[in-house]
Amino acid sequence: MTKFTFDVAEDWQLGFQEAASPIMEEIVNFHNYVMIYLTFILVGTAYILFETLNAYSKSNKLISHKYLIHGTWIEIVWTITPALVLIAIAFPSFKLIYLIDEVIDAGITIKVIGHQWYWSYEYSDYSDQDGGSIEFDSYMVATSDLEEGDIRLLEVDSDLVVPTNTHVRVIVTSADVIHCFAVPSLGVKIDAMPGRLNQTGFLASREGTFYGQCSEICGANHAFMPICVRAVDLDTYCNHIEELLGDAR
Repeated sequence: MTKFTFDVAEDWQLGFQEAASPIMEEIVNFHNYVMIYLTFILVGTAYILFETLNAYSKSNKLISHKYLIHGTWIEIVWTITPALVLIAIAFPSFKLIYLIDEVIDAGITIKVIGHQWYWSYEYSDYSDQDGGSIEFDSYMVATSDLEEGDIRLLEVDSDLVVPTNTHVRVIVTSADVIHCFAVPSLGVKIDAMPGRLNQTGFLASREGTFYGQCSEICGANHAFMPICVRAVDLDTYCNHIEELLGDAR
């Protein structure tokens, strides 16, 4: 089985993997958009404070001005300006929230079940000769079993394989305690709760291997239940499904 090594970790890397879905790209763009506002606000506020303190230190007198102390105009400005900033941030934020919640007509459906401390996957759209669906468990690879190039604490024995440029519906639940299925580069983060089905979706815009982890503290080995999603072209995906069906027989 071919294993892709795109987006491998680098020395001194601080950030996540690069965005690999349209939703995650929008999330990154929104983050950068908000950071622009925050930068201007912080720099402007720091400049005003510095100039005020500097003027006070030189004059050694109380700073007073008819428009700065008990002034109607200054109160209007510092009330309206934050409101306008919040409105400018709110509209793209609402748009992004609705995009994340929207699950477009999916090409495939995958059921994800969280356990202490591993994941189970089920391809609900396919069945073997006995009518059963494709199911498998995914465990973290122990450090002693890692091969050259593998990433410690993130490699699994069975990847979740999905096709690129295809809408994937993910139905998430748990068999015991609350878990959280999270793959940052795909913009996916959803709780896995016992007795409840939560739904999300994603579209992998490029091939690669994308890592995630359980993001809800779920017990002693919470840190040892990674997620590995491998996005491949459609032909490779079909061959992978045929292999799984052959193993099921």
